[in-house]
Amino acid sequence: MSFEMAEAILLTIATAATPLLIAALGELVVERSGVLNLGVEGMMVMGAVTGFAAAQLSGSPWIGVLAAIMAGAIFSMLFAFLTLSLATNQVATGLSLTILGLGLSGMIGESFIGTPGLKLQSWVIPGLSEIPLVGKFLFAQDPIFYISILLTICVWWFIFRTRAGLTLRAVGDSHGSAHALGIRVIRIRYLAVLFGGACAGLAGGQLSLVYTPQWVENMTAGRGWIALALVVFASWLPWRVVAGAYLFGAVTIAQFHAQAQGIAIPSQFLSALPYLATIVVLVLISSNRRMTMRNTPASLGKPFVPER
Repeated sequence: MSFEMAEAILLTIATAATPLLIAALGELVVERSGVLNLGVEGMMVMGAVTGFAAAQLSGSPWIGVLAAIMAGAIFSMLFAFLTLSLATNQVATGLSLTILGLGLSGMIGESFIGTPGLKLQSWVIPGLSEIPLVGKFLFAQDPIFYISILLTICVWWFIFRTRAGLTLRAVGDSHGSAHALGIRVIRIRYLAVLFGGACAGLAGGQLSLVYTPQWVENMTAGRGWIALALVVFASWLPWRVVAGAYLFGAVTIAQFHAQAQGIAIPSQFLSALPYLATIVVLVLISSNRRMTMRNTPASLGKPFVPER
């Protein structure tokens, strides 16, 4: 394999892994607070269509990025209001949010189908980007790639090195005890859900402004569900989310490189590889109960209604 081909593969893996990484990091923070939001797919697709539409109407892909973040955040607040303020079932509400997002995004994006998109241009560092193999991978990427790396560091630092992160974990492990200590459980969970929604919206914006700069209905193609699986795969640890995201990113782009090399494998099987890998990983993790329970927030998915 030539350096050029290896370099191209690394670049495509990074592009495919970035939205998974961002969405999974956001959901990790949400679940660390004890909330299970299954609406990641819906928030991602709303971020994708809103980001694309805003970029087209404004002529600026950066306006599209901001709009994508806002769309995901607004959608997450709907989920937060229903589950935290009204104490509705988190699983049912998250699934409804995904269905709503898929339908609403199709309606909003109908007039944009087939419209050439505005691509967020890469940041190229002269000299460093010419380093063989890793130059373009590290020093000639789109801005959202660098945001994803910075986000990983910040989430790790926040959760494990700050008092606020300790409070977040306390709420996720025992919301009753946290409330008894005077911690405002609902407020913290609102902020966590808001952050998760903003990350999901940004991940969706990456799809329509970087990965494939166009709008295609249901273009998230199940990535929100893979992001949810990544959180479990990573045992709620940020650095493992990075490894998982790039692993799944590699599986995702394997189908394209296999087809380009003329490997005689049915295209349907190759398209199903990322989801097959998701199932296999979840089965393997579930078989090791000690690993599954080690970092699982004890209050995950459990409603909290403070005493009046």
